[in-house]
Amino acid sequence: MTEPLPGDLWPDIRPDAARRLMAAAVDAFAARGYHATTTRDIATAAGMSPAALYVHFPSKAAVLFAISRSGHERALAMVEAAFAGPGSPTERMGALVAEFVSWHATKHRIARIVQYELSALSAADYAVVASLRRKTEAVVRALIDEGVRAGVFRVADVRIAARAILSLAIDVARWYTPDFRPAPAELGKRYAELALTMLGAS
Repeated sequence: MTEPLPGDLWPDIRPDAARRLMAAAVDAFAARGYHATTTRDIATAAGMSPAALYVHFPSKAAVLFAISRSGHERALAMVEAAFAGPGSPTERMGALVAEFVSWHATKHRIARIVQYELSALSAADYAVVASLRRKTEAVVRALIDEGVRAGVFRVADVRIAARAILSLAIDVARWYTPDFRPAPAELGKRYAELALTMLGAS
């Protein structure tokens, strides 16, 4: 059974049949892994014929890229919104980490594919995703740097600190399950506290 498709998950993907195929691919990749999944597996899970997949995506790899690109675009949008939001660097970093972690827990199956199937992307597709990842890290670095300059963060290396925070949040998708407690929102708050402690927040 595919995950629900809230409007904010793949808002740029049309028509709905393409979104259903992406949701079916998430199920198949999560159950079998990318390499063991066939286009027939994806199409069948979406309630379509194998030939129908090629109407919307030229290959299985193209489906993976659509999922990965959209997930990384969402991640970038989240951190950019937190960076531009109200409050001190401490408040904005707390909000950034809380939402980032909560998303990786709530959408853990999708996030696991987005974050851990990168090696299956073609060189050209990986370059697109890698650019989005660099932009995401750059926003987090900029917020940490702002906090350092304001005297509210104390870190020896801003780049390492940014990568450590992002890595902690991303890793949630690897181990999170629906029966885990606390729930995603509370987990996000606790991770925000840990991240601020790492940054020596005053």
